[in-house]
Amino acid sequence: MPLPRGKKATVTAGSRIPKLHATKKENQEEGSQGKRSSSPPHGAPKKRTAFIDITNAHKVQISLPGRKKESAKTTAKKTSSSSVSAKNQANLKKSSSVSSEGTTPETERADAVEEKPCEEEAQKDAAAPVEELVAVAPPAAREVPAHLQRQQIPEEFDIDSENSEDSYMCPEYAKDIFDYLKRREEKFVLCNYMPKQPSLNPEMRAILIDWLVEVQENFELYHETLYLAVKMTDHYLSQTPVHREMLQLVGSTAMLIASKFEERSPPCVDDFLYICDDAYKREELISMEASILQTLSFDVNIPIPYRFLRRYAKCVNAGMDTLTLARYYCEMSLMEMDLVPERGSLLASACLLMALVTKDLGGWTPILQFHSGYQTSDLEPVIRKLYLMLVAPPDDKLRAIRNKYSHKVFFEVASLPLVSMDILEKALLQ
Repeated sequence: MPLPRGKKATVTAGSRIPKLHATKKENQEEGSQGKRSSSPPHGAPKKRTAFIDITNAHKVQISLPGRKKESAKTTAKKTSSSSVSAKNQANLKKSSSVSSEGTTPETERADAVEEKPCEEEAQKDAAAPVEELVAVAPPAAREVPAHLQRQQIPEEFDIDSENSEDSYMCPEYAKDIFDYLKRREEKFVLCNYMPKQPSLNPEMRAILIDWLVEVQENFELYHETLYLAVKMTDHYLSQTPVHREMLQLVGSTAMLIASKFEERSPPCVDDFLYICDDAYKREELISMEASILQTLSFDVNIPIPYRFLRRYAKCVNAGMDTLTLARYYCEMSLMEMDLVPERGSLLASACLLMALVTKDLGGWTPILQFHSGYQTSDLEPVIRKLYLMLVAPPDDKLRAIRNKYSHKVFFEVASLPLVSMDILEKALLQ
């Protein structure tokens, strides 16, 4: 049956005829709204919106200038399309009820009841965009767990508040950082590993460290790099037997890894091959680097005494000359095999106390005991080992550290006389 002009063909539920013209028109309307030209006309500046987290995209609506009318049109189209679909369903139900025989008033009531949910769903769909515009209430503030709360430091022991404006000093959690490093020392406690090395002895290790001190000076590396390289060397030798001919390769490779960890611009592989007089090949050094990292399980953030020494010297406002003297004692301890098992924080405390007594600046104060966690009874065994090391006659072959701290830059602290053990014992008894 031909359709009159001006009317559109309605598609019934069982019809298979696609709405070609309607689909084309809908696609055109969507294309005009969804696609935007890549460049604005007349050379106007291109407007860009801020990046949004895609996980919250369904909660955020951005209002752009010139797009309010389009959003209103789309909401109106949604409401009109939903209401039209609801009316079409109602008309279909009515027509089916009229054409069927034996229609009763009960069926008409049922149809009327079914029409109401459709209208309610249409109203909900129309009101949905309005609900999205409502601001989500902020979540209630939660209490900070006890282990995350900032620890209370007594006012007389607070040494970080003066750096409250310096973000590099981390004054808010500096105490937490050093407490964490002190706890990590338990993981890196060593023992005398020389009996496990069939071809090495303590003298060979001392010669290696004396050479590493020269490397640190020639490359102008940080002191932290030297300490970390010695620590990694000791940890590697405690687990892997090494032939004496490969000991220099282990030390230079450990210095390379420490430089990558500490330095801003570390020396390259060729530099370390050069200082070894080309005794090793590039492939050997890279292979040794992989071996050291695998042996240490890639955990190279080993607490070193130099960091604790600077922290504890700050507690008593020690001058640079006093700190340098303590650094001299601490660096000399790197060559002594008997001091390898000592923790870095305890070794730093003993070196600082010896420097304070040598400079006649007092002994172990309550603020040092608070920040270090050590008493004088804990320091006594380490101080005795340090004293025996310093009073021993120097070896002419191992002069790198003494020559280094005999320079004016380091206040010539290596030439200062060492106090007697009696004075140190009196300081320990205070």
